[in-house]
Formats: sequence, C-alpha cells, structure tokens
Amino acid sequence: MKTFATRIDIAEEKRGCLIRLLNQQLADTFDLRSQVKQAHWNVKGPTFIALHELFDQLAGELETYIDDVAERVTALGGSAQGTSRQAASHSRLPEYPADAVVGHEHVTALAERYAAVAQSTRAAIDACMDVGDAGTADLFTEIVRGLDKSLWFLEAHLQTGR
Repeated sequence: MKTFATRIDIAEEKRGCLIRLLNQQLADTFDLRSQVKQAHWNVKGPTFIALHELFDQLAGELETYIDDVAERVTALGGSAQGTSRQAASHSRLPEYPADAVVGHEHVTALAERYAAVAQSTRAAIDACMDVGDAGTADLFTEIVRGLDKSLWFLEAHLQTGR
C-alpha cells in the first residue's frame, strides 16, 4: 500500500495498520448508509412517515461519519477507498433483505447492521489505542456514541410496553 509523507508522528508501519483499519470501517459504514437509504426508499405501512424521516436522518449522520473516516485516512497519508464498488467488495455487512417491506422488517434489519458496525467500531478503538493513536481512537469513540444512539432509536420501534 502506497502512503504519502506526513509529519504526523506515528510510524509508517503503524499508520499502514491504521489506514487499513479505517478503510475497513469506511467500507462497512458506506454500506450501512446505502442500506439505510434502501430502507428509506422502500418502507411501507402505518409508520411510513416516521420511519421514512428517521431513516433519512440516520443516513445523513452516517454521511458525516464516512467523511470523517475518509479524511482521517488521507491525513495519515493513505488513500480513502470510498467508491460504492470498493465498499461493496470489502463490507462485512450482510446484504440487505430485498423482501423487506413493512416498518418492523426494515427496523430489524437495520438494528442488526447498526449493532455490527458499532461492535467493529469498538474493536477499532482498542486497535487504535494498541498502536498509540488516540486521535483515531477518539474519532471512532465519537462515531460509536452516534451509532449506539441510532441503534437505540431503531430498537425503540421494536420494543413493547410491559
């Protein structure tokens, strides 16, 4: 992997590890955003407008994470791998269910994917700390807080009162 010179005081070998980690999270987050938009466009049922608007809000938040992660890759001297094809070929998320129609089907599918990305982001925080990069760990910490909040919003639609 080619890297570009930077005055960031992280060894090139460690930066390479970070760049690969960031690009993996970029692929997963990019894929998650596309799946949220799939739900946004296709949700049906009595909760349509609430979910349609929620999914659009979630996609917007993910767009911010995508941009921040891609910019961190380049700040560390790497190249962001952020095309749709790159994301699709590297994402660890399962394909979105093509037969999802009603609200709870979309919410369930998205909640599962949000949980997976949040889990891998928490692991990425630990990996960043292992190589001494508090800056990237902080970026992932901010992202995981947002992912957890979004997961809460999704799960609230699946929960019933007691």
